[in-house]
Amino acid sequence: MKLNYEPKQIYDVSKGQELFKKALKYVPAGIYGHLGPSEGCMIPVSAYPLFMSRAQGTYIWDLNGNRYIDYMCAYGPNFLGYNDPDVDAAAIEQLKKGNCTTLIAESMVEMAEEMVNTINMADWAFFGKNGGDMTAFAVMIARAYTNRKKIVLVSGYYHGVAPWMQKLGYSGVTEEDLANNLYIDWNAPDQFEKLIKKYPGQIAGLIATPYYHPTFVDNQLPPEGYWQKMRKLCDDNGIVLIFDDVRAGFRIDEKGSDYHYGIEADLSCFCKAIANGYNMSCICGKEKLKNATADIAYTGSYWLSAVPFAAGVATLRKAKATHAVEENAKKGRILTDGLKEVAKDNGFDLRVTGDPAMFYLRLGNDYPSTILHQEWVAECVKRGVFFPSHHNHFINSALSQEDMQYTWEVADEAYKIVRANHPDANYIK
Repeated sequence: MKLNYEPKQIYDVSKGQELFKKALKYVPAGIYGHLGPSEGCMIPVSAYPLFMSRAQGTYIWDLNGNRYIDYMCAYGPNFLGYNDPDVDAAAIEQLKKGNCTTLIAESMVEMAEEMVNTINMADWAFFGKNGGDMTAFAVMIARAYTNRKKIVLVSGYYHGVAPWMQKLGYSGVTEEDLANNLYIDWNAPDQFEKLIKKYPGQIAGLIATPYYHPTFVDNQLPPEGYWQKMRKLCDDNGIVLIFDDVRAGFRIDEKGSDYHYGIEADLSCFCKAIANGYNMSCICGKEKLKNATADIAYTGSYWLSAVPFAAGVATLRKAKATHAVEENAKKGRILTDGLKEVAKDNGFDLRVTGDPAMFYLRLGNDYPSTILHQEWVAECVKRGVFFPSHHNHFINSALSQEDMQYTWEVADEAYKIVRANHPDANYIK
């Protein structure tokens, strides 16, 4: 790719770094969870802004006034673009009427109807606030419906923050929390079949993402026929099939990722893109599970707040009208094709895996080490392109051709810096 551009300015992120020092005094870890530097995903930490001052469209601005093209999209919720005018207008209109009140707003029913009419497998919809709310609930529904205890998970999984949805060795997680968990590898129907035979009549559900997208590793799409095999094994053995569509929902297919892969899940969990950043999650289910779901005591004080429902309805309707799913996938292909071309021109082997709208990047030159990749990402961030080094990326509807051109230029400059710093690495000819 022929690129002609002036060298990019390296950003000063000192204000965010100073605020982080203050945050450490008042907040555990300063910035907790996956947004913070404590997980070791921001190397070096000094390259990252850490705090934002505002956001608009596909951009975020830090406390120093630097603008970033954001390929993290708030870990997925920024679907149409930050502060989308149509979504925000619907939210504000509802806010004027009320939000968290004793009685439920009609926008809840409106959102449920919208989900049922959008998601192919859905006969009903139930709402929470976080993806983990819905994945945990899905497991409870499967247990209530089958009167069984054991749950099968795919190794490398992440399905939320409940202790029994996490991994042994994580702080605060005990063996008792995981006593009913069983594990299989990705793309291993034979392992699932063996567990069914080993624990006959004991497995309540299988929970999995539509394709393999853990952190720090290449993503893997399901091979042809995979989900059909898993669906049949569940059907033949009375096991509830749960799709964790929290991350991939409305990125792969507006009708649900299970529909995209040619099956129907029994339960599908959504969050992230569902309301363009307004805090809401949803589980959709088949009719046979409706009564079991209704019998479970599961709720939260803010789960039926009206504003997110209004935002969700506006998000889904605009996504359909603008063909956002298809358009974002198209942008993802164009962007990553350009990144690969620029990488090759600089002697780098850039691996792109996963779905185009939520792709994963990795420099393969130093694999299994990630030093070169982390350094390349940091150099991009310092010049206004916000990539993560450990997580899949996200495309939003506000991303423009000009944004992609700028991204390629920054990527090119970052490649050249990394190569100069590591002249003896394993570069392609």
